[in-house]
Amino acid sequence: MNPPEENVLVIKRALFDQLGSFQGLNFEPRKYLDAILSRGNNFFLRRAVAENDPTHKQIIPYVLLAHGDRVLFYVRGKKAGEQRLVAKGSIGIGGHMNDTDESLFAWDENAYRAGVEREVNEEITIESPFEDRIVALLNDDTTEVGKVHLGVVHVFRLAEPKVQKREAMITNVAFLKKEELLARRENLESWSQFCVDSFDRLLR
Repeated sequence: MNPPEENVLVIKRALFDQLGSFQGLNFEPRKYLDAILSRGNNFFLRRAVAENDPTHKQIIPYVLLAHGDRVLFYVRGKKAGEQRLVAKGSIGIGGHMNDTDESLFAWDENAYRAGVEREVNEEITIESPFEDRIVALLNDDTTEVGKVHLGVVHVFRLAEPKVQKREAMITNVAFLKKEELLARRENLESWSQFCVDSFDRLLR
């Protein structure tokens, strides 16, 4: 369970609107990232406040682990930190960027990517070389969870499909093809539904 004093990285919703708000996936991440990763535009807010404050957007790396034409799938168990997503299927690994991560005080892209890898490594162990590519941003204002989060969609292209879970919240882990994911679409969290619907474009 996340401690109530946890601070999470946010931007003002007004900045997102100024840059050009959208619903679903946006495949021009560079248009947004330079502003989002600028020191003057991001700051930390108590998570207990941020989760219920739609005037801010929490920045969430959302990492798809891909090998060939398959992507890692899992189900969020009862120990998931975000209780609104329990029992939902997902193809995104990641979490809040918080102020315990030293790299967050030096906002260049290399520091951000290092922070992302640390977030991912809290949930799983990747036992393969991989390439990290930012492919899109993700926004969903139709859900209570989505209104207060903004996803940065990464694809970790793995040389081998070797991944082990580290957290109890991650269950039913498997690498699945697009067709298998589409068959499970109705049980996926909304962000994963957006990603599955644009599967080929995200993985190309």
